[in-house]
Amino acid sequence: MTTSTREPVPAAVEAPAARPSREVYRDLLAELIGKDERLVCLDSDTGLFSSVDWGAAQDRYVNLGIAEQNMMGVAAGLARCGRMPFANTMAAFAGTRALEAVKLDIALNNLPVRIAATHSGLSAGHLGSTHHALEDLAVMRLLPNMTVLVPADAAATEELVRASLDVPGPVYLRLGRGGTPDLGADLPPLRVGVAQRLRSGRDVTLIATGPYPVLAALAAAKELADEGIAAGVLNMHTVKPLDVDAVVEAAETTAAVVTVEEHWAAGGLGSAIAEVVAGLGVACPVRRVAVQDRFAAGSGGQQHLLERNGITAEAVAAETRRALLGRRVG
Repeated sequence: MTTSTREPVPAAVEAPAARPSREVYRDLLAELIGKDERLVCLDSDTGLFSSVDWGAAQDRYVNLGIAEQNMMGVAAGLARCGRMPFANTMAAFAGTRALEAVKLDIALNNLPVRIAATHSGLSAGHLGSTHHALEDLAVMRLLPNMTVLVPADAAATEELVRASLDVPGPVYLRLGRGGTPDLGADLPPLRVGVAQRLRSGRDVTLIATGPYPVLAALAAAKELADEGIAAGVLNMHTVKPLDVDAVVEAAETTAAVVTVEEHWAAGGLGSAIAEVVAGLGVACPVRRVAVQDRFAAGSGGQQHLLERNGITAEAVAAETRRALLGRRVG
């Protein structure tokens, strides 16, 4: 497992936000497409690329309109012909409206399509429940051949997009809408399929995916440290293939695992980790901090909805205490 040269300062969610990951992705794609003739940008009228000057690659940008399922079929056809398409839509549509085409046209044929899904989780909270994407990790990680990447900040977005070019088969890239705080400098390079250790701890392991969940885990670890509880923090930027070795190490060397994600509790990161731990035969509880079995009703800003649905540092710390108390009582 890679480790950082120094521990990042646990950032609070109120820290200054960096550039939105979707804009970092857009600008990088515009750069890469000019250098790699395999790349094609397929758009579903997102508006994300309206200001991009594609230059000589203009004919490899195609706006297919609001037709996500059709776009996935076109992406599969281009991939079959030797291209590497980036198919762009909102996460709420990638894993639901377009799912049949993703499953049968792309995943079944193990084609190198990159599905860039923006407005993930509750980042489109201002648009209400129809645009919340709290099921996509569960859907995408269940598809054979699919790699699922979730960058935690702008720098990670660039690293993982570049790394995705060398990943065989389809990739699901989960991006947000607005800017989120950077995790800090001097972190080790990201490797697909390898968890990034942000903090070491002997008592409990917090495993998070996505910008605000990772920030919540770091802040919770700092709070717990003040109580004498040493919590390690892993950034699980690759939900599939999951870093099983890191999960096994956490389950065998610490008293509990607490997962944090901007997703429904069922089917996502927490479920993936619980599946691994369940087969180990060790007495390590897995507690999940996630949106419970309900729609995140209403509209509002992302942080407001995260707080309403219990994706906070306070919730992570509370779940950790409960997990450790349960071990002591048992």
